[in-house]
Amino acid sequence: MTILGSLLATSQLGVLIVRLLDLFVILLFGRVILSWFPISPDSPLATVYRVLHQLTEPVLGPVRRILPPMAGFDLSPIVVLLAIQVIIVPVVSRSL
Repeated sequence: MTILGSLLATSQLGVLIVRLLDLFVILLFGRVILSWFPISPDSPLATVYRVLHQLTEPVLGPVRRILPPMAGFDLSPIVVLLAIQVIIVPVVSRSL
């Protein structure tokens, strides 16, 4: 593990980063689930979806530009979730 990884695993900063990544995963799942349903622009869910979009798009957008859609599916959320797990698992396992 790198020096930064060791520092993160033994400090409150590591815990904070893991919690923020956990929150981002929840936001990402919310965006993915809401994208499966037609949402009227004037409904309260449209506001929720817009907020989720604004919070997750800065991470998903660059991944989407690199990764082409496969059979019409946007796989960027899966790639981002896997990348987050690659970050979280070593930090959490190092702190145990």
